[in-house]
Amino acid sequence: MSGRLAGKVALITGAARGIGRAQAVRFAQEGADIVALDVCGPVDTVVIPHSTPADLDHTAALVTDAGARVHTEIVDVRDLAEMRTAADRGVERFGGLDVVCATAGITSRGMAVDLDETAWRAMLDVNLTGVWHTCRAGAPHLIARGAGALVLTNSIAGLRGLLGVAHYTAAKHGVVGLMRSLANELAPHNVRVNCIHPTNVDTPMIQNDAVRSAFRPDLDRPPTRAEFAEAARGMNMLAVPWIDPVDVANAALFLASDEARYITAVTLPVDAGATQR
Repeated sequence: MSGRLAGKVALITGAARGIGRAQAVRFAQEGADIVALDVCGPVDTVVIPHSTPADLDHTAALVTDAGARVHTEIVDVRDLAEMRTAADRGVERFGGLDVVCATAGITSRGMAVDLDETAWRAMLDVNLTGVWHTCRAGAPHLIARGAGALVLTNSIAGLRGLLGVAHYTAAKHGVVGLMRSLANELAPHNVRVNCIHPTNVDTPMIQNDAVRSAFRPDLDRPPTRAEFAEAARGMNMLAVPWIDPVDVANAALFLASDEARYITAVTLPVDAGATQR
């Protein structure tokens, strides 16, 4: 590895598994110390299996194996006070903060006219307000540093409408608006703010019976991984059903590094062409 984040500190939410874990490991490989945060528990209205403290411990072990230091905390992004306290403790331990990745997120399904208020509120509380809380907790430390990067993990749902996930799509579109405003507000402090928009990513968020079944409503049972892959391939222009977490982590690494020092307020698709279908 080339040390593209040598001497830097990165705070990552949703770090227990999936994209967040991939970001933590990839950043550590490039020299960053990691503040790894995750709720490690259930969220009302979400039926897919949730992350656990053991998952977060495994992320920490992988970061350590990569040669970096790691500070972990179990934190709910819906709680601003918790987020600020966790960020402050990470900064106190490592001496500053340079990168913030707002990656924590949830998914659930339902047509817009059928969603109940609880599902709507939970989605926006985590996927939009939780992103703002992460930025609110991290940005003052980037400002104090005199530079930095906020990388908001979004979705193709932030760039187009998707069927059966109006609440998810609304939250992700909201994150784009938040990013654009923050990019303007933080530019005088040399802090850059960008979004990454992946297509389906091979993580527990999609590899579960609930999401797989949505892609194959013709079956009276949850589809196999192979059956899901066949259906999901049609979303993308390139002939893949999904991308890997490291693909998103590599994009985040670029945006967090000095290679992207003049890139701000962009919506970067890592989508195998899905937004152009």
